Amino acid sequence: MDPIVIIDAKRTAIGKFRGQFADLTAVQLGTQLVSKLLKKNHLDPKLVDQFIFGNVYQTGMGQNTARQIELNAGGRVDATAMTINQVCGSGMKAIYEGISAITMGNADIVVSGGVESMSNAPFYAPRTGKMEVSPKLSDALFNDGLNDAFSHLPMGLTAENVAKKFHITREQQDEFAFQSHQKAHKAEDKLAREIIPIEVNGEEITTDQSIRPTTTLEQMGNLRTVFDKKGTVTAGNSSPINDGAAALILMRASRAKELGLDYVAQITGYTEVGIDPNYMGYAPYYAIKKYFKRYQTDLADYDLFEVNEAFAAQAVAVGRDLEIPNDKLNIYGGAIALGHPLGATGTRMIATLINSLQQENKTTGLASLCIGGGMGMAMGVELNENL
Repeated sequence: MDPIVIIDAKRTAIGKFRGQFADLTAVQLGTQLVSKLLKKNHLDPKLVDQFIFGNVYQTGMGQNTARQIELNAGGRVDATAMTINQVCGSGMKAIYEGISAITMGNADIVVSGGVESMSNAPFYAPRTGKMEVSPKLSDALFNDGLNDAFSHLPMGLTAENVAKKFHITREQQDEFAFQSHQKAHKAEDKLAREIIPIEVNGEEITTDQSIRPTTTLEQMGNLRTVFDKKGTVTAGNSSPINDGAAALILMRASRAKELGLDYVAQITGYTEVGIDPNYMGYAPYYAIKKYFKRYQTDLADYDLFEVNEAFAAQAVAVGRDLEIPNDKLNIYGGAIALGHPLGATGTRMIATLINSLQQENKTTGLASLCIGGGMGMAMGVELNENL
């Protein structure tokens, strides 16, 4: 048996909207990360056969974000690259596609990941229709990511739908969000081990910018609801808008041995599901249930779980209904505290899961996320116990 393995999985720090990475494009952010990840692992970029990256906000980015990252990072011209947009699932799907490329014999070595610069999502105007001196501008930030494509309503209203349908209270959401920040703050030294420094204007950035260690439950309780005046979803119990990137290196174990490389983990399985877009946040429940059935496993077979915190409402509902113990769920905090750069989050979660398994002396983990438009994914990880 010659499994496909992960040599290393790392990410950038995550910046606030118009924050520490606002001056970098997604291509620049991804290029720095890939270059440093390959250098850290003493791997010549010209050995990589495919670069596969998730990226949601591609308007104005130029052709094929992944190809730009590949060549800018020193990849060879006859290698190939693909950019994926499956909204919040893009980074996880990039890993799946990387494994598929190796399985099908189309590549020996793949760099998979995700990158997002939400700070640089542009305004744009339609080319057709009546010509105007001052045309009405559309905001890519909302049209291409933060609004549901079917109802054209903010994704936050889907979280309100989940909260109402599954009876999740404002207090439960605020408590969950508060704990996300507390866990992330306490784990900052541990999280630092999965972060590769990114240079901005001569300064190396290594700190996640959205963690709020001093926030209190009282402050969260005083926030106004954002999407529904009579609702429960606030800016405090939702994930913020962010910039960031994550990437990992894939190859077969035999190839790693040839190159003298150790590997940290392997992917043990993958599922994805589709559900009603109006309740998209609950999709991880179905993705994980499908995963358990397909691979004949259950909750007890996994030491740690990462469930993306797009909104506290959906994360609480999923965790409760799957009966995931609190001490196994998002133990270093999640997207509410760390941030949610859409195209990068799926890969970031796998990097964090591998890191947390290593540091907590655990072996198996499962990551899952919801996807705008009504989808969900789940992906399993097992550490290399020989390291």
